[in-house]
Amino acid sequence: MENEFSSYAIQDSGSVRRVVEDDDPNRTGFQIDCHRILFCNSFSRLGNKTQVLRPAHGDHYRNRLIHTLYVATNSIDIAGRLNLNKDLANAIALAHDLGHAPYGHKGEEVLNEIMEKYGSRFEHNEQSLWTVKKIENLNLSEEVLDGLDKHRTEYDNPQSQNDKMPSLEAQVVNAADEISYLYHDIDDGIRAGAFTVEELNSVVLWADSMKTAKDVSGARSIIMKSMISDLVSNTKKVLEINDIQKVEDVYNQSIELVKFSDDMQIKVDELRNFLFEKFYNSKLVTDYNEHGMDIIKFLFDYYIENGNSMSSEYTKRLENEERYVVVKDYIAGMTDRYALEQYNKYNG
Repeated sequence: MENEFSSYAIQDSGSVRRVVEDDDPNRTGFQIDCHRILFCNSFSRLGNKTQVLRPAHGDHYRNRLIHTLYVATNSIDIAGRLNLNKDLANAIALAHDLGHAPYGHKGEEVLNEIMEKYGSRFEHNEQSLWTVKKIENLNLSEEVLDGLDKHRTEYDNPQSQNDKMPSLEAQVVNAADEISYLYHDIDDGIRAGAFTVEELNSVVLWADSMKTAKDVSGARSIIMKSMISDLVSNTKKVLEINDIQKVEDVYNQSIELVKFSDDMQIKVDELRNFLFEKFYNSKLVTDYNEHGMDIIKFLFDYYIENGNSMSSEYTKRLENEERYVVVKDYIAGMTDRYALEQYNKYNG
């Protein structure tokens, strides 16, 4: 199965796996990757992992799974407009948060602090790559693995062993991730009372959108549409200016090519800074996640001393692997709910 993509897109025929498999006459390699990711246990658990507000906070707040689906949808849209490989972008997007710890970025922060004591580190994108390779053993295409290895946003800083630029499809996911969380966090922040619409009026992107929007929902949609439109049009200009003709031209660049115009980037930065101040660093968010840090610290110490209390697939790994690595994997894979259950069970 072949699709007509730009010459600088990753072609379906280029898909390779570490363990060679027979071709599927009905699906491309990247479509197979998408299916494997969707049906793995780690993907199912994203529905009970914190995005910003805890999953139990209310029915309409975004969890890690909903965020992932937004990123995938926007990645497909943007990749299609740029004539890139939509299936590859979708696969990277679906897998990009599989390694996220419970309790949002505070969970990631505390796991990193713990791992540093063992001369290691924890970064959720690195854990996502580790998850699909080691824990789920999905045998994904190398192009998907590379995209996970190099997924970078304000929150994502994996230490890649490869200094080449990621594919354009992977760069699309990087941008779609930011667009998606800015879009849904405006709604979640207003709904939770972290800030008001009036306070948002100080943000240029919001103020501009409200000039034509009929309501708050319409304003958010306008912001997302304007970010995507700017990203696509500016990326096309950047590709032309840099004379990008083939995939190797993308890999050999010193900068990412999928990016906003300078004017839009300033507006996006302003919106992100507003959300940091009013929402992400609000007491509403930090109290829950800081309690989650205490839960993770307790569970890590407990499982280090009581490894047999973990599920059988993890206790079996203790025979051949460092205990702190196995415990890290076990806790990183937990949902917020399960981590709390285990904390209450063992913190007698």
